[in-house]
Amino acid sequence: MAIGLLPLGRATFDVPFAEEKLAAMLARLDATGRNFVGPRSLLFDAEAARAALAEIVAAGATRLLILQVTFTDAAMTVEAARSGLPLSIWAVPEPRNGGRLRLNAFCGLNLSSHALGLNGIPFAWAYGDADALGEGELSGLLDASPASDRLDAGPVGAPTDAGRRIAASLAGKRIARIGEHPVGFDTCDYDARALKELAGVDVDPIPLDRLFDAARKADPEDVARLRAQAETELTGLAEVDPVQLDRSLRLKVGLENIRERAGYDAFAIRCWPETFTEYGGAVCGPVSMMGEARVPCACEADVYGALTQMILQKASGGPVFLTDLVDVDTADDTAVIWHCGQAPVSMRDPGAPATATIHTNRKMPLLYQFALKPGRVTLMRISQAFGTAKMVIAGAQMLARPMAFTGTSGTLRFDRPAEKVLEDVIASGLEHHMAIAYGDHRAILNDVAAALGLPVLEL
Repeated sequence: MAIGLLPLGRATFDVPFAEEKLAAMLARLDATGRNFVGPRSLLFDAEAARAALAEIVAAGATRLLILQVTFTDAAMTVEAARSGLPLSIWAVPEPRNGGRLRLNAFCGLNLSSHALGLNGIPFAWAYGDADALGEGELSGLLDASPASDRLDAGPVGAPTDAGRRIAASLAGKRIARIGEHPVGFDTCDYDARALKELAGVDVDPIPLDRLFDAARKADPEDVARLRAQAETELTGLAEVDPVQLDRSLRLKVGLENIRERAGYDAFAIRCWPETFTEYGGAVCGPVSMMGEARVPCACEADVYGALTQMILQKASGGPVFLTDLVDVDTADDTAVIWHCGQAPVSMRDPGAPATATIHTNRKMPLLYQFALKPGRVTLMRISQAFGTAKMVIAGAQMLARPMAFTGTSGTLRFDRPAEKVLEDVIASGLEHHMAIAYGDHRAILNDVAAALGLPVLEL
Protein backbone atom coordinates (compact mmCIF):
# COMPACT_ATOMS: atom_id res chain seq x y z
CA MET A 1 0.00 0.00 0.00
CA ALA A 2 1.78 3.10 -1.26
CA ILE A 3 1.25 6.71 -0.26
CA GLY A 4 1.74 9.29 -2.99
CA LEU A 5 3.82 12.39 -2.19
CA LEU A 6 3.21 15.72 -3.88
CA PRO A 7 5.72 18.34 -2.59
CA LEU A 8 4.42 21.78 -3.61
CA GLY A 9 6.38 25.03 -3.62
CA ARG A 10 6.61 28.42 -5.28
CA ALA A 11 9.89 29.75 -6.66
CA THR A 12 9.35 33.31 -5.36
CA PHE A 13 9.95 32.08 -1.80
CA ASP A 14 13.22 30.92 -0.21
CA VAL A 15 13.85 27.80 -2.29
CA PRO A 16 17.07 26.60 -0.53
CA PHE A 17 15.33 26.86 2.84
CA ALA A 18 12.27 25.10 1.43
CA GLU A 19 14.49 22.29 0.18
CA GLU A 20 15.94 21.90 3.69
CA LYS A 21 12.44 21.67 5.10
CA LEU A 22 11.42 19.12 2.47
CA ALA A 23 14.47 16.96 3.19
CA ALA A 24 13.55 16.88 6.89
CA MET A 25 9.94 15.99 6.06
CA LEU A 26 11.03 13.16 3.78
CA ALA A 27 13.45 11.83 6.39
CA ARG A 28 10.69 11.75 9.00
CA LEU A 29 8.37 9.96 6.59
CA ASP A 30 11.04 7.45 5.52
CA ALA A 31 11.71 6.61 9.17
CA THR A 32 8.20 5.16 9.38
CA GLY A 33 9.19 2.35 7.00
CA ARG A 34 6.14 3.04 4.85
CA ASN A 35 6.08 2.82 1.07
CA PHE A 36 6.05 6.23 -0.61
CA VAL A 37 5.82 6.99 -4.32
CA GLY A 38 6.10 10.26 -6.20
CA PRO A 39 8.68 13.03 -6.56
CA ARG A 40 11.09 13.92 -3.78
CA SER A 41 11.81 17.45 -4.98
CA LEU A 42 9.70 20.60 -5.03
CA LEU A 43 7.11 21.00 -7.77
CA PHE A 44 6.87 24.63 -8.85
CA ASP A 45 4.33 24.56 -11.67
CA ALA A 46 1.07 22.90 -12.60
CA GLU A 47 2.53 20.88 -15.47
CA ALA A 48 5.11 19.19 -13.23
CA ALA A 49 2.52 18.58 -10.51
CA ARG A 50 0.05 17.02 -12.97
CA ALA A 51 2.74 14.71 -14.34
CA ALA A 52 3.68 13.65 -10.81
CA LEU A 53 0.04 13.06 -9.88
CA ALA A 54 -0.45 10.85 -12.93
CA GLU A 55 2.58 8.76 -11.92
CA ILE A 56 1.25 8.45 -8.36
CA VAL A 57 -2.14 7.24 -9.57
CA ALA A 58 -0.51 4.84 -12.05
CA ALA A 59 1.64 3.40 -9.24
CA GLY A 60 -1.52 2.38 -7.39
CA ALA A 61 -1.19 4.75 -4.45
CA THR A 62 -3.95 4.40 -1.87
CA ARG A 63 -3.54 7.89 -0.40
CA LEU A 64 -2.19 11.29 -1.42
CA LEU A 65 -0.05 13.39 0.94
CA ILE A 66 0.55 16.97 -0.20
CA LEU A 67 3.66 18.44 1.36
CA GLN A 68 2.88 22.16 1.64
CA VAL A 69 6.45 23.40 1.87
CA THR A 70 5.84 27.00 0.80
CA PHE A 71 2.79 29.05 0.00
CA THR A 72 0.92 27.99 -3.13
CA ASP A 73 -2.56 28.80 -4.32
CA ALA A 74 -5.22 26.11 -4.01
CA ALA A 75 -5.72 25.26 -7.69
CA MET A 76 -3.40 22.25 -7.82
CA THR A 77 -4.53 20.97 -4.42
CA VAL A 78 -8.15 20.89 -5.57
CA GLU A 79 -7.16 19.27 -8.87
CA ALA A 80 -5.14 16.64 -7.04
CA ALA A 81 -7.98 15.99 -4.60
CA ARG A 82 -10.26 15.20 -7.52
CA SER A 83 -8.11 12.15 -8.25
CA GLY A 84 -10.33 10.42 -5.70
CA LEU A 85 -7.49 9.42 -3.40
CA PRO A 86 -7.93 10.14 0.32
CA LEU A 87 -6.10 13.42 0.91
CA SER A 88 -3.74 14.68 3.60
CA ILE A 89 -1.86 18.00 3.75
CA TRP A 90 1.26 18.65 5.83
CA ALA A 91 2.38 22.29 6.15
CA VAL A 92 5.48 23.47 7.99
CA PRO A 93 6.16 26.57 10.11
CA GLU A 94 9.22 28.79 9.99
CA PRO A 95 11.18 30.77 12.59
CA ARG A 96 9.84 34.15 13.70
CA ASN A 97 13.23 35.84 13.44
CA GLY A 98 12.27 39.25 12.07
CA GLY A 99 13.39 38.45 8.54
CA ARG A 100 11.39 37.82 5.40
CA LEU A 101 8.50 35.39 5.38
CA ARG A 102 10.53 32.65 3.74
CA LEU A 103 7.88 29.97 3.21
CA ASN A 104 4.39 31.16 4.19
CA ALA A 105 3.23 27.54 4.11
CA PHE A 106 0.40 28.00 6.60
CA CYS A 107 -1.29 30.45 4.25
CA GLY A 108 -1.18 27.77 1.55
CA LEU A 109 -2.88 25.32 3.92
CA ASN A 110 -5.45 28.01 4.75
CA LEU A 111 -6.31 28.63 1.08
CA SER A 112 -6.60 24.90 0.47
CA SER A 113 -8.91 24.32 3.42
CA HIS A 114 -11.30 26.97 2.08
CA ALA A 115 -11.21 25.68 -1.50
CA LEU A 116 -11.61 22.04 -0.47
CA GLY A 117 -14.54 23.02 1.76
CA LEU A 118 -16.25 24.75 -1.15
CA ASN A 119 -15.83 21.56 -3.17
CA GLY A 120 -17.01 19.24 -0.41
CA ILE A 121 -13.69 17.41 -0.25
CA PRO A 122 -12.62 16.22 3.23
CA PHE A 123 -8.93 15.99 4.12
CA ALA A 124 -6.59 15.27 7.01
CA TRP A 125 -3.96 17.84 7.92
CA ALA A 126 -1.06 18.71 10.19
CA TYR A 127 0.96 21.84 10.83
CA GLY A 128 4.37 21.36 12.38
CA ASP A 129 8.07 20.83 11.82
CA ALA A 130 9.39 17.38 10.99
CA ASP A 131 11.18 17.06 14.34
CA ALA A 132 8.22 18.39 16.33
CA LEU A 133 5.26 16.58 14.78
CA GLY A 134 3.83 14.11 17.26
CA GLU A 135 3.43 10.44 16.41
CA GLY A 136 -0.32 10.81 16.59
CA GLU A 137 -0.25 13.73 14.16
CA LEU A 138 1.97 11.79 11.76
CA SER A 139 -0.27 8.75 12.01
CA GLY A 140 -3.23 10.97 11.25
CA LEU A 141 -1.58 12.08 8.01
CA LEU A 142 -0.74 8.55 6.91
CA ASP A 143 -3.61 6.44 8.23
CA ALA A 144 -6.58 8.43 9.46
CA SER A 145 -9.71 8.91 7.42
CA PRO A 146 -9.97 12.45 6.08
CA ALA A 147 -11.83 14.68 8.49
CA SER A 148 -15.51 14.94 7.60
CA ASP A 149 -16.59 17.28 10.40
CA ARG A 150 -16.97 20.92 9.53
CA LEU A 151 -17.46 23.90 11.79
CA ASP A 152 -20.41 26.14 10.95
CA ALA A 153 -21.67 29.41 12.35
CA GLY A 154 -24.61 29.64 14.72
CA PRO A 155 -27.61 32.00 14.94
CA VAL A 156 -27.49 35.27 16.84
CA GLY A 157 -30.19 37.17 18.67
CA ALA A 158 -32.24 40.15 17.58
CA PRO A 159 -30.27 43.18 16.36
CA THR A 160 -30.02 46.40 18.34
CA ASP A 161 -30.59 49.84 16.88
CA ALA A 162 -26.83 50.35 16.70
CA GLY A 163 -26.41 47.17 14.69
CA ARG A 164 -29.22 48.16 12.36
CA ARG A 165 -27.68 51.58 11.78
CA ILE A 166 -24.34 50.13 10.75
CA ALA A 167 -25.99 47.53 8.50
CA ALA A 168 -28.20 50.21 6.93
CA SER A 169 -25.20 52.48 6.34
CA LEU A 170 -23.80 49.93 3.86
CA ALA A 171 -26.69 50.36 1.44
CA GLY A 172 -25.58 52.23 -1.64
CA LYS A 173 -21.87 51.88 -0.92
CA ARG A 174 -19.63 50.99 -3.86
CA ILE A 175 -16.52 48.84 -4.14
CA ALA A 176 -14.19 49.18 -7.11
CA ARG A 177 -12.75 45.80 -8.00
CA ILE A 178 -9.56 46.59 -9.91
CA GLY A 179 -8.44 43.52 -11.84
CA GLU A 180 -9.46 39.94 -11.10
CA HIS A 181 -8.37 37.80 -8.18
CA PRO A 182 -5.42 35.43 -8.85
CA VAL A 183 -6.10 31.91 -10.09
CA GLY A 184 -6.45 29.46 -7.20
CA PHE A 185 -7.59 32.16 -4.76
CA ASP A 186 -11.13 30.89 -4.23
CA THR A 187 -10.96 32.85 -0.97
CA CYS A 188 -11.28 36.05 -3.01
CA ASP A 189 -14.14 34.98 -5.28
CA TYR A 190 -17.51 36.70 -5.00
CA ASP A 191 -21.01 36.88 -6.44
CA ALA A 192 -22.05 40.48 -7.07
CA ARG A 193 -25.77 39.68 -6.79
CA ALA A 194 -25.34 37.84 -3.48
CA LEU A 195 -23.30 40.71 -2.06
CA LYS A 196 -25.93 43.23 -3.15
CA GLU A 197 -28.67 41.17 -1.50
CA LEU A 198 -26.65 40.78 1.68
CA ALA A 199 -25.47 44.35 2.26
CA GLY A 200 -26.80 46.59 -0.49
CA VAL A 201 -23.26 47.14 -1.77
CA ASP A 202 -22.44 47.40 -5.48
CA VAL A 203 -19.21 46.22 -7.12
CA ASP A 204 -17.79 47.83 -10.25
CA PRO A 205 -15.20 45.78 -12.15
CA ILE A 206 -12.39 48.00 -13.43
CA PRO A 207 -9.49 46.83 -15.63
CA LEU A 208 -6.12 46.89 -13.93
CA ASP A 209 -4.73 48.93 -16.81
CA ARG A 210 -7.05 51.78 -15.86
CA LEU A 211 -5.27 52.11 -12.53
CA PHE A 212 -1.89 51.99 -14.23
CA ASP A 213 -2.97 54.67 -16.72
CA ALA A 214 -4.28 56.88 -13.92
CA ALA A 215 -1.00 56.44 -12.05
CA ARG A 216 1.12 57.35 -15.06
CA LYS A 217 -0.95 60.50 -15.56
CA ALA A 218 -0.70 61.57 -11.92
CA ASP A 219 0.08 65.21 -11.27
CA PRO A 220 3.73 65.52 -10.14
CA GLU A 221 2.64 67.95 -7.42
CA ASP A 222 0.32 65.30 -5.97
CA VAL A 223 3.15 62.79 -6.05
CA ALA A 224 5.45 65.25 -4.30
CA ARG A 225 2.78 65.81 -1.63
CA LEU A 226 2.62 62.07 -0.96
CA ARG A 227 6.38 61.78 -0.80
CA ALA A 228 6.46 64.56 1.79
CA GLN A 229 3.82 62.71 3.80
CA ALA A 230 5.80 59.48 3.61
CA GLU A 231 8.92 61.33 4.78
CA THR A 232 7.10 62.24 8.01
CA GLU A 233 5.95 58.67 8.60
CA LEU A 234 8.90 56.53 7.53
CA THR A 235 12.64 56.27 7.96
CA GLY A 236 14.84 55.10 5.10
CA LEU A 237 12.77 56.52 2.25
CA ALA A 238 15.91 57.79 0.51
CA GLU A 239 17.34 54.27 0.47
CA VAL A 240 14.78 52.73 -1.90
CA ASP A 241 14.89 53.00 -5.68
CA PRO A 242 13.61 56.53 -6.49
CA VAL A 243 12.05 55.61 -9.84
CA GLN A 244 10.13 52.68 -8.38
CA LEU A 245 9.16 54.81 -5.38
CA ASP A 246 7.71 57.44 -7.71
CA ARG A 247 5.70 54.76 -9.52
CA SER A 248 4.42 53.41 -6.22
CA LEU A 249 3.27 56.81 -4.98
CA ARG A 250 1.60 57.42 -8.32
CA LEU A 251 -0.61 54.38 -7.65
CA LYS A 252 -1.94 56.19 -4.58
CA VAL A 253 -2.75 59.27 -6.68
CA GLY A 254 -4.36 57.02 -9.27
CA LEU A 255 -6.58 55.40 -6.65
CA GLU A 256 -7.56 58.80 -5.27
CA ASN A 257 -8.49 60.05 -8.72
CA ILE A 258 -10.55 56.96 -9.56
CA ARG A 259 -12.32 57.28 -6.22
CA GLU A 260 -13.09 60.96 -6.62
CA ARG A 261 -14.49 60.57 -10.12
CA ALA A 262 -16.85 57.71 -9.26
CA GLY A 263 -17.40 58.04 -5.51
CA TYR A 264 -16.08 54.66 -4.46
CA ASP A 265 -16.05 53.72 -0.77
CA ALA A 266 -13.50 50.88 -0.93
CA PHE A 267 -11.22 49.04 -3.32
CA ALA A 268 -10.37 45.40 -4.03
CA ILE A 269 -7.13 45.45 -6.00
CA ARG A 270 -5.23 42.76 -7.86
CA CYS A 271 -1.93 43.74 -6.31
CA TRP A 272 0.40 41.11 -7.78
CA PRO A 273 2.06 40.17 -9.97
CA GLU A 274 1.15 42.84 -12.52
CA THR A 275 1.84 45.88 -10.34
CA PHE A 276 5.43 44.62 -10.28
CA THR A 277 5.83 42.81 -13.60
CA GLU A 278 3.86 45.21 -15.84
CA TYR A 279 3.79 48.52 -13.98
CA GLY A 280 6.95 48.50 -11.88
CA GLY A 281 5.96 49.56 -8.36
CA ALA A 282 4.24 48.22 -5.26
CA VAL A 283 0.72 49.22 -4.24
CA CYS A 284 1.31 48.12 -0.61
CA GLY A 285 2.44 51.54 0.66
CA PRO A 286 -0.44 53.32 -1.06
CA VAL A 287 -2.85 50.80 0.51
CA SER A 288 -1.41 51.68 3.93
CA MET A 289 -2.02 55.38 3.23
CA MET A 290 -5.56 54.73 2.00
CA GLY A 291 -6.35 52.64 5.06
CA GLU A 292 -5.12 55.38 7.37
CA ALA A 293 -7.44 57.77 5.51
CA ARG A 294 -10.36 55.35 6.16
CA VAL A 295 -10.62 54.11 2.57
CA PRO A 296 -10.38 50.30 2.84
CA CYS A 297 -8.31 48.51 0.21
CA ALA A 298 -8.27 44.72 -0.06
CA CYS A 299 -5.40 43.09 -1.87
CA GLU A 300 -5.70 40.15 -4.27
CA ALA A 301 -9.01 41.64 -5.49
CA ASP A 302 -10.75 40.29 -2.38
CA VAL A 303 -14.18 41.92 -2.62
CA TYR A 304 -15.56 40.33 0.54
CA GLY A 305 -12.35 41.42 2.23
CA ALA A 306 -13.21 45.00 1.26
CA LEU A 307 -16.75 44.55 2.61
CA THR A 308 -15.31 43.13 5.82
CA GLN A 309 -13.09 46.19 6.24
CA MET A 310 -15.99 48.56 5.62
CA ILE A 311 -18.05 46.91 8.35
CA LEU A 312 -15.24 46.66 10.89
CA GLN A 313 -14.18 50.25 10.22
CA LYS A 314 -17.71 51.45 10.89
CA ALA A 315 -18.06 49.29 14.01
CA SER A 316 -14.67 50.31 15.47
CA GLY A 317 -14.55 53.94 14.41
CA GLY A 318 -10.91 53.47 13.47
CA PRO A 319 -8.68 52.21 10.66
CA VAL A 320 -8.58 48.53 9.76
CA PHE A 321 -5.94 46.21 8.35
CA LEU A 322 -6.68 43.23 6.09
CA THR A 323 -4.17 40.60 7.07
CA ASP A 324 -3.08 36.98 6.70
CA LEU A 325 -2.76 34.53 9.57
CA VAL A 326 0.71 33.12 8.83
CA ASP A 327 1.73 31.13 11.89
CA VAL A 328 0.23 29.50 14.96
CA ASP A 329 2.54 28.31 17.74
CA THR A 330 0.54 26.09 20.08
CA ALA A 331 3.46 25.72 22.53
CA ASP A 332 3.76 29.52 22.89
CA ASP A 333 -0.02 29.93 22.63
CA THR A 334 0.41 32.73 20.08
CA ALA A 335 -0.21 33.45 16.43
CA VAL A 336 1.28 35.87 13.91
CA ILE A 337 -0.68 38.05 11.52
CA TRP A 338 1.19 39.60 8.62
CA HIS A 339 0.94 41.31 5.31
CA CYS A 340 3.55 42.65 2.93
CA GLY A 341 3.60 46.20 4.31
CA GLN A 342 0.20 47.82 4.17
CA ALA A 343 -1.12 48.29 7.71
CA PRO A 344 -2.29 51.83 8.57
CA VAL A 345 0.66 53.62 10.16
CA SER A 346 -1.32 54.49 13.30
CA MET A 347 -1.13 50.78 14.15
CA ARG A 348 2.65 51.04 14.56
CA ASP A 349 4.24 50.02 17.84
CA PRO A 350 5.41 53.40 19.20
CA GLY A 351 8.52 51.71 20.57
CA ALA A 352 9.87 50.96 17.09
CA PRO A 353 10.16 53.02 13.90
CA ALA A 354 8.22 52.57 10.69
CA THR A 355 10.63 52.06 7.83
CA ALA A 356 10.36 52.26 4.07
CA THR A 357 11.19 48.96 2.45
CA ILE A 358 10.73 46.76 -0.62
CA HIS A 359 8.51 43.76 -1.26
CA THR A 360 10.37 40.69 -0.03
CA ASN A 361 9.60 38.58 -3.11
CA ARG A 362 9.31 41.21 -5.84
CA LYS A 363 12.01 43.61 -4.54
CA MET A 364 10.22 46.89 -5.26
CA PRO A 365 9.01 49.76 -3.01
CA LEU A 366 7.00 51.18 -1.37
CA LEU A 367 6.09 49.13 1.69
CA TYR A 368 5.47 50.35 5.23
CA GLN A 369 7.38 48.13 7.65
CA PHE A 370 6.73 47.98 11.39
CA ALA A 371 5.57 45.81 14.25
CA LEU A 372 1.96 46.26 15.33
CA LYS A 373 1.40 48.00 18.66
CA PRO A 374 0.29 46.03 21.72
CA GLY A 375 -3.32 46.24 22.80
CA ARG A 376 -6.76 44.72 22.55
CA VAL A 377 -7.81 43.77 19.00
CA THR A 378 -10.79 42.32 17.18
CA LEU A 379 -10.52 40.20 14.03
CA MET A 380 -13.47 39.70 11.68
CA ARG A 381 -14.36 38.25 8.29
CA ILE A 382 -17.54 38.15 6.24
CA SER A 383 -16.93 34.60 5.12
CA GLN A 384 -18.31 32.47 2.31
CA ALA A 385 -16.91 29.22 3.69
CA PHE A 386 -18.76 26.13 2.43
CA GLY A 387 -20.71 28.45 0.15
CA THR A 388 -22.73 30.08 2.95
CA ALA A 389 -22.37 33.67 4.12
CA LYS A 390 -21.50 34.16 7.78
CA MET A 391 -19.54 36.44 10.09
CA VAL A 392 -16.42 35.07 11.78
CA ILE A 393 -15.14 36.98 14.82
CA ALA A 394 -12.18 36.58 17.15
CA GLY A 395 -10.91 38.54 20.13
CA ALA A 396 -7.22 38.73 20.96
CA GLN A 397 -4.46 40.69 22.65
CA MET A 398 -1.67 42.02 20.47
CA LEU A 399 1.55 41.43 22.39
CA ALA A 400 4.64 43.62 22.80
CA ARG A 401 6.90 41.38 20.75
CA PRO A 402 9.64 42.12 18.21
CA MET A 403 8.59 42.12 14.58
CA ALA A 404 8.09 38.46 13.60
CA PHE A 405 8.52 38.97 9.85
CA THR A 406 9.38 41.88 7.59
CA GLY A 407 6.48 43.95 6.34
CA THR A 408 3.74 44.65 8.87
CA SER A 409 3.27 41.90 11.40
CA GLY A 410 2.13 41.36 14.95
CA THR A 411 2.16 38.53 17.47
CA LEU A 412 -1.13 38.05 19.26
CA ARG A 413 -2.74 35.76 21.79
CA PHE A 414 -6.32 34.75 21.05
CA ASP A 415 -8.87 34.65 23.84
CA ARG A 416 -9.08 30.90 23.33
CA PRO A 417 -6.09 28.53 23.24
CA ALA A 418 -4.14 28.81 20.01
CA GLU A 419 -4.50 25.07 19.39
CA LYS A 420 -8.30 25.37 19.42
CA VAL A 421 -8.28 28.43 17.17
CA LEU A 422 -5.98 26.65 14.72
CA GLU A 423 -8.34 23.68 14.59
CA ASP A 424 -11.34 25.95 14.10
CA VAL A 425 -9.73 28.00 11.32
CA ILE A 426 -9.21 24.84 9.26
CA ALA A 427 -12.47 23.13 10.23
CA SER A 428 -14.46 26.25 9.35
CA GLY A 429 -12.88 26.61 5.91
CA LEU A 430 -12.13 30.24 6.75
CA GLU A 431 -10.63 32.49 4.09
CA HIS A 432 -6.99 33.53 4.49
CA HIS A 433 -7.81 37.25 4.89
CA MET A 434 -9.25 38.67 8.11
CA ALA A 435 -9.61 42.33 9.04
CA ILE A 436 -8.24 43.60 12.34
CA ALA A 437 -9.04 46.72 14.35
CA TYR A 438 -7.91 47.86 17.78
CA GLY A 439 -10.43 47.55 20.60
CA ASP A 440 -13.04 44.96 21.54
CA HIS A 441 -15.91 45.24 19.06
CA ARG A 442 -17.40 41.77 19.27
CA ALA A 443 -20.72 42.86 20.77
CA ILE A 444 -21.51 45.44 18.11
CA LEU A 445 -20.34 43.07 15.37
CA ASN A 446 -22.78 40.44 16.62
CA ASP A 447 -25.48 43.10 16.39
CA VAL A 448 -24.47 43.97 12.83
CA ALA A 449 -24.51 40.29 11.90
CA ALA A 450 -28.02 39.98 13.30
CA ALA A 451 -29.14 43.00 11.29
CA LEU A 452 -27.65 41.49 8.12
CA GLY A 453 -29.20 38.10 8.84
CA LEU A 454 -25.81 36.44 9.18
CA PRO A 455 -24.98 33.58 11.53
CA VAL A 456 -21.84 34.09 13.63
CA LEU A 457 -18.84 31.90 14.38
CA GLU A 458 -16.57 33.07 17.20
CA LEU A 459 -13.11 31.56 17.03
